Amino acid sequence: MSSLLFAAEVAQQNSLGSLNDVVVFFVFLAAVIFVAFGVSRNSGHDSESYFLAGRGLKWWLIGFSLIAANISAEQFVGMSGQGSDYIGLAIASYEWIAAISLVLVAFFFLPRFLKSGIYTIPQYLETRYNRSARTVMSIFMMIMLVAVNITVVTYAGAKAYAVFFQGTQVGGFELNLKFFCWLIGIFAALYIFAGGLKACAWADLLQGSALIVAGCVVLYFTVKKLGSADPVLLASSVAPQGTAEHSELVQQLSCGAWERFSILNEPKLRMNLPAWDLVIPVTALIVGIWIPNLYYWGLNQYIIQRTLGSKSLGEGQKGLVFAAFMKLLIPFIVIFPGMIAFNLFHEEMNQSALRDSKVEIDRFHALKDEPDASYPLFQFNRSYASYAPDQAYEMLEYDAAALNIDLKDVIDDVHREGMETSDEYILSLIEIKKRAPEGVTFGEKEATISGYDTDSAFPLLMSRVVPTGGFKGFMLAALLGAIISSVAAMLNAASTIFTMDIYDAYILPKKIEGQTRQKKLVAIGRIAVVVFVLIGCIVAPIWADPKYRGVFTAIQEFQGYISPGIFAAFVVGFWMKKVPNYYGVIALVGCPVLYYLLATFVPELDFLNRMAVVFGILVLIAVVLNAVAPRKVAFVQPSPEFPTDAELKTQIDEALAATDLSDEQRRELEYSREHRMTAEKWATFLKDSKGAKVFGVIVIIVTICLYVIYWA
Repeated sequence: MSSLLFAAEVAQQNSLGSLNDVVVFFVFLAAVIFVAFGVSRNSGHDSESYFLAGRGLKWWLIGFSLIAANISAEQFVGMSGQGSDYIGLAIASYEWIAAISLVLVAFFFLPRFLKSGIYTIPQYLETRYNRSARTVMSIFMMIMLVAVNITVVTYAGAKAYAVFFQGTQVGGFELNLKFFCWLIGIFAALYIFAGGLKACAWADLLQGSALIVAGCVVLYFTVKKLGSADPVLLASSVAPQGTAEHSELVQQLSCGAWERFSILNEPKLRMNLPAWDLVIPVTALIVGIWIPNLYYWGLNQYIIQRTLGSKSLGEGQKGLVFAAFMKLLIPFIVIFPGMIAFNLFHEEMNQSALRDSKVEIDRFHALKDEPDASYPLFQFNRSYASYAPDQAYEMLEYDAAALNIDLKDVIDDVHREGMETSDEYILSLIEIKKRAPEGVTFGEKEATISGYDTDSAFPLLMSRVVPTGGFKGFMLAALLGAIISSVAAMLNAASTIFTMDIYDAYILPKKIEGQTRQKKLVAIGRIAVVVFVLIGCIVAPIWADPKYRGVFTAIQEFQGYISPGIFAAFVVGFWMKKVPNYYGVIALVGCPVLYYLLATFVPELDFLNRMAVVFGILVLIAVVLNAVAPRKVAFVQPSPEFPTDAELKTQIDEALAATDLSDEQRRELEYSREHRMTAEKWATFLKDSKGAKVFGVIVIIVTICLYVIYWA
């Protein structure tokens, strides 16, 4: 392994560079492996211990595990990249709205789930609606986890390491993107295959805290680098050299690092992007952004699985609120460095993007004098319209001429007061695509021309800013551990859904009982892990295509095909007690259909507001059904009935007195004496945490204050 990762000296400091880095890297990973496998060595004897860690997780373990499962390359690469782009701090809404969402999940969602005693979120829909709703949600979530979540996070992590080790070869073999995809996938599969959720949770304790520390390390060295950088270079990230604006900026940058940060990034330090923005418009803060957040933190199996494994409701609530507090910190250690990365390395980001787009740009220059719709037309992203507005306009002219569309009419239609040229051009492109006849394609193999490779922001910081001497080794180890942890969590969730909601429900014969059944469930869960990781590693590299507009946006947009429907099914199920049972399937199946129709016929509508519209339609359907075809009896959530401690002791003592029991049956009865729930334990288990409520309110107040500070 050492020769594999650290064999070559790479240009631009893309090697660890010191023995200290190598030692720190392997010591940290060894510690994670030792802890994870040490505490989980007995976690595979039944489905509850393997999939839910025996329902014994404490609040601090839950909190760090939630953060480690969530914060990964998706944030450090994707969100940092969005911060380096024009979006800036506005992308922090995903983190700060998440903080409030976690508090809401703790006190409105979690009590219902724990009271139901479920293993998976789809199981709850069977209780509220019917088995069909559970099955449909299980299939949708499993597909989303395997095809999108696992592949995106694997790609994002591989991207970070591929950029860091760019040009490195071992024995003639290049350490490229595909290599790191397989490296991450295989390690994640081994990780979850052996220890289940308990291994994930304990490893996350180390990795979650390491991630926070690592983010602070990156922020420190990035700000330090900003303070010593050439003002001429920094100013060129905002204004072209040779302009009056550039000269004025150079003079202003004779100051300290934080003052430089504020001057260079002032336009990005705001939360209210205009209503026409395609990523996170201000209108999305009303409803749209709440749907993916509440879905992700409250209904997404790979996240909520940690709280389903909590020792009690109070422990779960405290863990969720603790995670909410940590979410408030993430933008400062992820997005701020991304902004600075653009100030420092905008030229490298530009060269990388143009290199990836060279084939399409050359094709445009070859064809631009003879517009022809029989060839693929041209498409670009906002960063290219910002970097090369004149050439972006020429591409619009080409597309419009090829389709006999009046470009001036298109631009007049999309223009809004105060709109930047880059926004105007990208919305004009969307309008042209909307007016194009069926069958017309844009981009050779759907390629999108990009101006800046913003996803390379964090990898560039790792390779060019973080020093050697142990820091770089720690950063790489923390990031690799986080990536593996996130992929492992997703693999565990996907395998849990397949095993409990599909295999156990439909395939495994009911006559198989006891320990034999439990062992089969664990074995199938492990097989599913292997199959899913193979799919993930093969598919992951497709996310390198610029048409997905960065990994963070991609994962949010694709989840829109299921998240509004799932969220509607649960919200309606919680609070509209007489909605008929078949509504669950209507919401789940109707969501991707409505989302697709909106994406096809109203492409100018951003994906967050698209989610809000879909959710609104589905809730309206529920209101109508509740009025015209209600259930005869209002839904009442059932809760398990348990014997008292004394009754349980009597039952087991009488059973143990039988002389014809096998050794295995006796062991099962003794295990039941220790672990079976009783009425007394149940009442304690479901007790709310008053302390969590107080701190939850504090988190909400702090979040509101942050929005006030950075609103405009």
